[in-house]
Amino acid sequence: MRVRGLIIISISTGMVVATDAAAAQDEETNVQNLPPVEVAAPPPSVARRTAPTRPVARIGAPSSAAPKTRLYVYPTAPGTGRGLDVDKVPSAINAVDASQIKRTGSLNVTDALRDNIAGVNITEVTGNPFQPDVEFRGFVASPVVGTPQGLAVYQNGVRINEAFSDAVNWDLIPTAAIRSVTLVTNNPAFGLNALGGALNLQMKDGFTYQGAEVDVMGGSFGRIQGSAQWGKQVDQNYAVYAALEGLRDNGFRNFSQSTVRRFYGDVGYRAGDSEFHVNMGAAKNKFGASATVPAELLDKYWGATYTTPQTTSNRVGYLNLTGKVDATPTWTFEGSARVRRFEQNIVDGNPTDVEECAADATLLCFGDDTSPANGAGGGQLANPYAPGTILGAIDRGSIRSSTFGVSGQATNTDQLFGHDNRFVMGSTYDASVTRYNASSEIGSMGENYVVSGSGVFLGPTPAADPVAGPVSLRTVNQYNGLYAMDTFNVTDAFAITGGGRFNAARISLEDQLGTALNGYHTFTRFNPIIGGTYKITPGLTAYAGYSEANRVPTPLELGCADPARPCLIAAFLVADPPLKQVVSKTVEAGFRGTKELNIGTLGWKIGGFRATNHDDIMAVPVVGRTGFGYFSNVGRTRRQGLEAEVNIKSPTLQFQASYAFVDARFLDPLELGSESPFADDASETIQVRPGNQIPAIPRHRVKVGVDYAVTDVWKVGGNALFVSSQYIVGDESNQFAKLPSYTVFNLHTSYQVAKNIQLYGRVDNIFDRRYATYGQFFDREALPNFTNGGNDFTDPRSLSPARPRAFYAGMRVTF
Repeated sequence: MRVRGLIIISISTGMVVATDAAAAQDEETNVQNLPPVEVAAPPPSVARRTAPTRPVARIGAPSSAAPKTRLYVYPTAPGTGRGLDVDKVPSAINAVDASQIKRTGSLNVTDALRDNIAGVNITEVTGNPFQPDVEFRGFVASPVVGTPQGLAVYQNGVRINEAFSDAVNWDLIPTAAIRSVTLVTNNPAFGLNALGGALNLQMKDGFTYQGAEVDVMGGSFGRIQGSAQWGKQVDQNYAVYAALEGLRDNGFRNFSQSTVRRFYGDVGYRAGDSEFHVNMGAAKNKFGASATVPAELLDKYWGATYTTPQTTSNRVGYLNLTGKVDATPTWTFEGSARVRRFEQNIVDGNPTDVEECAADATLLCFGDDTSPANGAGGGQLANPYAPGTILGAIDRGSIRSSTFGVSGQATNTDQLFGHDNRFVMGSTYDASVTRYNASSEIGSMGENYVVSGSGVFLGPTPAADPVAGPVSLRTVNQYNGLYAMDTFNVTDAFAITGGGRFNAARISLEDQLGTALNGYHTFTRFNPIIGGTYKITPGLTAYAGYSEANRVPTPLELGCADPARPCLIAAFLVADPPLKQVVSKTVEAGFRGTKELNIGTLGWKIGGFRATNHDDIMAVPVVGRTGFGYFSNVGRTRRQGLEAEVNIKSPTLQFQASYAFVDARFLDPLELGSESPFADDASETIQVRPGNQIPAIPRHRVKVGVDYAVTDVWKVGGNALFVSSQYIVGDESNQFAKLPSYTVFNLHTSYQVAKNIQLYGRVDNIFDRRYATYGQFFDREALPNFTNGGNDFTDPRSLSPARPRAFYAGMRVTF
């Protein structure tokens, strides 16, 4: 098999990570989807020492420079350091490289994760394809503020979960600049939120990518997108890289336009065994149609929306400084410092609890028709509309977060008791200051479910129900981490790994309008890891491991945790009791292997996992009050399953098939508020019993993909995705019919017109399947069904419709 890009050569004296810039523009991966690195052995005259010396890296070294045996390395800590031989990693191996991202033709890195990692499932909870939820093993990394997060995401070793809610804004990640994404499981070194794992994005630089590329594409629903990247090694010591991306998409739904603008740049310096980088990025994006839609409206029109305007605007700017020094043949030191500024504005049209007062229709009441709705000055609001007008609200929220962080890591590869050993220790410190503001404007609801504002804003509501007044909150997060891990080779075939991480988190809330939201919270925990691998044969490895991880409640969750005083989640917060931190305990084991066949290189893996969350946190809705809810510890939950994959790679054929089974359940009894038709009429709650499945987590995922080179210049391919049925959110008691399963087929092709010009095209959802990726119950009485004569809604489901069949074509030019 021909492997381009990065290759690791096994040598008796040691191993080092380096880069092969010559192949950066068409980097391929091995069967484990890992970017390799090539090194060459030092001259034979160098005497062998007790501690192994490190080989000398050769950029673009010829294949004759070293033996042909390949080792593949995998990151096991936030720093890049010296990677660990994949056969020594006591957990599942999942990764995606630049060529796999490019093959999707998408500026969403999440599409490549969905297509290439067995356990990943994508749901468009927001109703917008550029703000998806990424679910892996039942844990989520979501851009939706208020979603309990379970995956940590790192970019160049910097954690990018947002400070206020731990949300992950995938739209801010510069996709063209990504060199590789690894999904690390069963490892507490990645700190907070790595309950189900951590996504580690390594970005390109001028040493790893050289040349230039311009990629433009257009197609269905007004899609126009383009990206440009350029990298150059100026001389032996300096290199520069830059990427620019832009996209405009009208969407298939009403009011669902998307605009994406992103930039990423890197300046690198390398001298001897030292390397330093300054990288920076900026993005300014805007999205519409961020909500589910009642199923009855979708039956009338697949592009329908419900209660607009619904827009999200994201902006980010960041600067990172990183350095790595190989101080001795066996010691590597790394450090980083970073600053990040994130701004988000959300405009959300909703039904409202404001209504005409029964005694006087010229005045407004809140929650019922007798309690006054107050304005900013504390007086009761006058009704700005004619009697009988259906009222709504335009809720606005803004987040302004500034983050500063530093980290340091040391890696040592000295032998221990005459055996190879790899020891890593590091520490991190991150501090964030967030200012959060929210307001609610009274409006009128049109028959197209568009809310028109009146300029009248709600003030603090009466003390008996303080849930809809304006909010101004300042929060400060301080996260400290100290971790250490050691991998010891008991024999050449058997290795054990042990270590852990200590996390300390301090979160303060400062109410800017009073004192009700003030609070100070401290959380600490040590999370251990223990595991081992055994190389049964040169092509077969067994692994097993156990680890623990924790996530602390976010400022948003801490500010909204009282069932007696619910909040309009992500808008209005109230003073609440503290929450407990979530602790996840995970065990996983499996086998992986490779074998050379006549048709190419065969790779396969199979493994099982079980993760038990203690004091899990979930958002609990309040019945009859659209959007209102609170966060609560719900006891123990469990996620367990099986992942299997087989793939074949050769110069002409690439084939991949995978299956993932995820069983997610509640382990403790619960009583939850729900809009379920099966809720108790008196309490408006459902009873969750131990063993009930957690909604929105499909149990079965099957993926098949193939790419075939018909000629040297023409390639064709396609992939199929099957996702099984799932319970909808609000049906934690598992009494309602599941959201149906779906199967989607996609095709793509490319033609190399000239050495530097490629034309490509793709068809998504070729059979134009209508399906939903996410569903929840909604308040059927909040608004009338205008498409049915103003009668009440009868179907309790609100769904996120998937994109219909779409055609795209593009051109890629390299220089």
